[in-house]
Amino acid sequence: MTPAATTVAARPVTASGAAPARGRNRITSKALHRVVAAVTAEALGVKASRVGVDLADEEGLLVLTVSTPIRVVSLARVREGADVVGRSGGSVIDRAARAQETIRGRVNEITGSAIGRVTVRLSGADIKREERVR
Repeated sequence: MTPAATTVAARPVTASGAAPARGRNRITSKALHRVVAAVTAEALGVKASRVGVDLADEEGLLVLTVSTPIRVVSLARVREGADVVGRSGGSVIDRAARAQETIRGRVNEITGSAIGRVTVRLSGADIKREERVR
């Protein structure tokens, strides 16, 4: 993928139902990075500023590689009850797999880009602090 932009063909329909001459919408690489970072952050419960994004082109499809920490419950809470992992969204592997599909779908929905592959690299764990009810 070129660092400049991704071009998406646009074909709006007029009031008469006829399609006017084709135009082009350009989505810059920087905009794609921000969209992917925001979607990833939302899917894994971390700040977008902590998400690294790499974009590539593979036979006309957009390939996404994201590096991010994942939000997890503390080990003390896991020891207290086996159901804590399930209530927090499942295992780290299960959550990463769901995030992969969420990222693919949401980025496609938002940008209109055809997504070929999404790789999620977990770079750390953000431990969810315990908050006591008063």
